[in-house]
Amino acid sequence: MARVILLVAYHVFKESVRDKVLYNLVLFATLMISASYLVGQLTAGQDIKIIKDLGLAASAVFGLFIAVFIGVGLVWKEVDRRSVYNVLVKPLRRHHFIVGKFIGLALTLLVNLAVMATAVYLVLAVMAWTEPGLANAAIVDAPVVDPNLLKAFLLIYVQLLVVTALALFFSTFSSPMLSAALTFGLYVVGHFNADLAHFENVVKSRAAARLAGALYYLLPNLAPFDVKAAVVHGQAVPAGYVLLTCGYGLLYAAAVLGLAMLVFARRDFK
Repeated sequence: MARVILLVAYHVFKESVRDKVLYNLVLFATLMISASYLVGQLTAGQDIKIIKDLGLAASAVFGLFIAVFIGVGLVWKEVDRRSVYNVLVKPLRRHHFIVGKFIGLALTLLVNLAVMATAVYLVLAVMAWTEPGLANAAIVDAPVVDPNLLKAFLLIYVQLLVVTALALFFSTFSSPMLSAALTFGLYVVGHFNADLAHFENVVKSRAAARLAGALYYLLPNLAPFDVKAAVVHGQAVPAGYVLLTCGYGLLYAAAVLGLAMLVFARRDFK
């Protein structure tokens, strides 16, 4: 079973790496991170913060594009090319197919996010080397080459796994255009999900309040994954918080992946 899943994941990873869109996104993100160095030079003492902020933001945004635009086509491409008929007649169960697709894209995201993180650290290392006085400057709230940035990158990655699971789920029953729209919609809603918990304070309808409460638990809560501001300004991000948030993200992604397997198992390809 594991061998079959890994084989599907390998083919997804190989196809994603060959995709010109993926190369363009990674190149553009890397260039944007590098350009943040130039932007930082235009400010009065806030260059390190701008480099970190733009680097993390660029990594999150372009990681999102990779997760959505590749994720929504993982299943649809197989169905559109009719290659799914050849795949499913082999000793490959449908849930293995879905899990393999997810792992392949997760690996693709991991590699590309690692490239982006490396680019951010290289820019910061150049800053620290060319301007040694920054390390002792009062305006710097955290080390120039701050290891805590890895916490932000880890949370970005887990958040992207949730987005990938959503994109894969929608791709099992809808077109790429609709899947992308639904995934982006849930991504936006997920960053304001906490407001639903207090919705009863602004409406008089008990039915609306109950619906908002149900949606609060059903929809992804993505706001806790955003710790960019805290890391950039040198605020502590406890390891316990990171582990708890990652645990929530992985459990939510697993639940959505389970729904994707259920829908795909019931789909009729005749």
